[in-house]
Amino acid sequence: MIKTDVVIVGAGPTGLFCAHQLGIIGLTCEIVDNLDKIGGQCIELYPDKPIYDIPSVPECTGEELTNNLVKQIKPFKFNFHLNDRVQELTNKNNNWIVKTTSGKKFQTQNVVIAGGVGSFEPRKFPTKSAEKFDGTSVLYSIKDKSIFKDKSVAIFGGGDSALDWAIELSNTSKVSLIHRRDEFRGTSASVKKIKELSKKNIINLFTKYSIKDVKGNGSLEEVEIKSEEGEIKILKADYVLGFFGLIMQLGPIAEWGLNLDKKVIPVNTENFETNKKGIFAIGDICTYPGKLKLILSGFHEGALAARGCFKYAKPNEKYRFEFTTASNTIKNRLGVKE
Repeated sequence: MIKTDVVIVGAGPTGLFCAHQLGIIGLTCEIVDNLDKIGGQCIELYPDKPIYDIPSVPECTGEELTNNLVKQIKPFKFNFHLNDRVQELTNKNNNWIVKTTSGKKFQTQNVVIAGGVGSFEPRKFPTKSAEKFDGTSVLYSIKDKSIFKDKSVAIFGGGDSALDWAIELSNTSKVSLIHRRDEFRGTSASVKKIKELSKKNIINLFTKYSIKDVKGNGSLEEVEIKSEEGEIKILKADYVLGFFGLIMQLGPIAEWGLNLDKKVIPVNTENFETNKKGIFAIGDICTYPGKLKLILSGFHEGALAARGCFKYAKPNEKYRFEFTTASNTIKNRLGVKE
């Protein structure tokens, strides 16, 4: 049995910054994530994709953001339990007993759920022929954009991910963008850029088309698309990318007695506690009036949740707010030398 002040469920940016805030105020934590790597959706879905809305950081990738957050919490020597999932949560004598699928047990006064959208998997192409290339030439996320250099890439989808990657990869690849409608769900700036690139023949744009077949002898060679009117086109393709969103599953979280609202968890905005004492939810998985699904909002939520954990972890101590610039205690925890 591992005893700790807090168990954080989820090692994405929000969970990592919450861990930093816990360390700042002198609490211990263990971090569990069902992925095999740290970073959550940032690493799983867009490690190379630029992020533009982190305060004071004009541009960074999901991987860069993750690496910096990990570096930030390094002084606290927190433990990560990756490729593992919290399966069971029970209360015993005002402590939460947390059990994972690998058999680990934690005893803690606090649980912070920072699991993003829960367990997720991409929506896949309906055509059976795509399955034999799944994970090699048919992909639903991009981990290394360099593999597409000088290749023919067919991108399916009409949201931000499809548009952004079409624009990005058009710099080094021959890109075709296929969408089943004329209208796109992406931002107006991205839609405008796509149409400009199409007019310049930098991107081949096909609207009101959907995938019909994927063909190749050993390796992927071409993709067959079909219009609403039944017209068939054959496109040369070394890679096919599908961006149709995610199928979100809460998994075991749904069995923990929380007041769920359409697969998200309502919280108060004082400390982001749920209806269960000592269980907090932050990031995309929580909801409250005015909620914005932004990483910077998750940072704010994690900071307040950490302070909420303090009163349960150290009930006989009074929490005293200190600025990191002035507190010698915090500097000592961070290993800062004067």
